[in-house]
Amino acid sequence: MFLAENNFVNALIQFIWARLLIILLPTRRFPLKKNMLTIQDLRSRIDSIDDAILDLLNERSQVVLEVGRLKSGDNLDFHVPGRERQIYERLLSNNPGPFPNDALKSIYREIISACLALESPMKVAFLGPKATFSHLATMQQFGLSAELIPMKSIPSVFEEVEKGKALYGVVPVENSTEGVISHTLDMFVESKLQITAEILLEVHHDLLSRTGRMEDIKKVYSHAQPIAQCRQWLDSNLPGVPLVDVASTAVAAQIASEDYTAAAIASELAASLYDLKVVRSRIEDQVNNFTRFLVISRKGCDRSGSDKTSVLFSVKDEPGILCRMLEPFAKRGINLSKIESRPYKSKAWEYIFFLDLFGHVSDSEVSEALEELKGCCQFLKVLGSYPRSM
Repeated sequence: MFLAENNFVNALIQFIWARLLIILLPTRRFPLKKNMLTIQDLRSRIDSIDDAILDLLNERSQVVLEVGRLKSGDNLDFHVPGRERQIYERLLSNNPGPFPNDALKSIYREIISACLALESPMKVAFLGPKATFSHLATMQQFGLSAELIPMKSIPSVFEEVEKGKALYGVVPVENSTEGVISHTLDMFVESKLQITAEILLEVHHDLLSRTGRMEDIKKVYSHAQPIAQCRQWLDSNLPGVPLVDVASTAVAAQIASEDYTAAAIASELAASLYDLKVVRSRIEDQVNNFTRFLVISRKGCDRSGSDKTSVLFSVKDEPGILCRMLEPFAKRGINLSKIESRPYKSKAWEYIFFLDLFGHVSDSEVSEALEELKGCCQFLKVLGSYPRSM
């Protein structure tokens, strides 16, 4: 059934491109001379193309509804992340330009999100409130048509997914400047949820206030991470101004919206939601400032061919144990992209290691390496294999 569904959707996409080519072919085959057409002529052509795209979007929606009906009859999952990735990869590789790939992916993210919403509302929990960077990352991954549910804490995101109230959860795990978010790593020790995707969000911090004037700022509010990421800028431009750590950047924006002497370090989205003005944009100290988020679910992912696997384990306290735990991967040429240690809360002076490696748990070399690693572990847990961020 899945193969038939893939063939059907592939045929649909080919049909869409064929229809668009019919519209565009005359212009491509017979290049127009300068000044041959007026602006109104060209605008009329754009309108015709837009009408054709609208028709095709509705045809696509009808096919998606039929796919949903077939899935429901066979009791299949309505959302298949691997299928989304196939669509993105195929379209991006086939795009001749000049339409940019980033924009193409953004458009299809919203098309897929809207079509999925026709089948069933997809609920996604995230670390809220709205206008936080977790909110931006969730929108980047699932589009605007998903039902996004803000939660008050990282544990509550896990709980929402574990209870089946949300299909997915989105939690921050590390920042390229400030390192790991320890609370997220700690949650995986007890949780049975699987990592099904990662999101890399380029983070830009803006200084926001009601007046938009630097001289009015008497205190600055934000979450501890953004404050740390903007420390040098703040010391240089607002020396002596108190920095107040609050629960989130959105809370900071809300406070600034009610106090003319306060400013918030938050996102551009927060400025629009809380009616604030940008005092200074992009005040982060590091230009390449990324935060990595994990998508969690009750079910794992199939192999995509470009995967990452996350593992946590605790090793026995023996001489040379750190060297031995890396050896299974080194001798098989498996690349480790991350290794992090955390205190084991239930046992003093013992540590849990979190490890990311390239490959899927179903790959023979990966499974063999993990089996060998298990021999020197007190326990080992695979958190999930998932496609690497595009």
